[in-house]
Amino acid sequence: MPQFGDLVILASPRGKRHIYRLDPNQDIHTQDGVLRAADIAAAEFGTEVRTAKNVPFRLEQPQLFDLVMGIKRQTQIMYPKDMGLICFKLGVGNGRTILEAGSGSGGFTIALSWFSGPNGHVHTFEAREEFHKLAKRNLDWAGVGQNVTLHHRDISNGFGIDDPEILNGQKGDALFLDVRTPWEYLGHARAALKPGAPIAFLLPTVEQVSELIHALELEPFEETEVCEILVRPWKVVPGRLRPNDRMAAHTAFLVFTRIQERSADWDALIPLGTRERKQEAARQARLAEARGEECDYEV
Repeated sequence: MPQFGDLVILASPRGKRHIYRLDPNQDIHTQDGVLRAADIAAAEFGTEVRTAKNVPFRLEQPQLFDLVMGIKRQTQIMYPKDMGLICFKLGVGNGRTILEAGSGSGGFTIALSWFSGPNGHVHTFEAREEFHKLAKRNLDWAGVGQNVTLHHRDISNGFGIDDPEILNGQKGDALFLDVRTPWEYLGHARAALKPGAPIAFLLPTVEQVSELIHALELEPFEETEVCEILVRPWKVVPGRLRPNDRMAAHTAFLVFTRIQERSADWDALIPLGTRERKQEAARQARLAEARGEECDYEV
């Protein structure tokens, strides 16, 4: 049963779904008549409430998906389909310290807060003041953020690992880096994370992904992956089950990596076929070019 001050979803027979904050002094006016706040507060989630015109509305409790998709945005949307894999890859959970840059509108920050639990903590960084303030408002609106510290800070100056008012020497367990040129911040990321920590990146173009992968090769990062997530809904008609005509296809590239040293002994023990030897030769050539050296790797 909802309490006054809670967020609720009211779904109409027309297919409209809206999130409202239940206010004892504010009835809800719809195209199908007025819904009295007292009637909504007296109903159970999963039941129907009726307007003054006797039109039924379904009363539902907002879930994380609804909160993330329902916030006010001034930045590019990040979809739950991408958020889910990132949270799994970064190990977001109770007792973990997660770093995020940048905060944007706070959609993913809401998810990080939700999954981090009472003993986890999220430090989110945003350089632009208007986005920093918007993320704070959206966290408050969603009713989460008690385990989040918002920093109005440009990470080109680092993550404030030694600043007593920021990280205060507490290194992060994982990092989500959502900035236009993430390869410029890899040194700051390593300084702010524990050894072996995973990092996730979200990038819209293949050119950015290529630039990032090249930069990761030059520093101690391993187990790098690139993927995209496509979600294709189906029409829920038992006798004519088939895909919908539209789908949420490519939204962004996800890149995952891990801080990891790499030794010559490790490389020497990796079994390589013909294709892998050619790929390794190309990698060694790129590394030599970056160092201004001649490549002496033999295929």
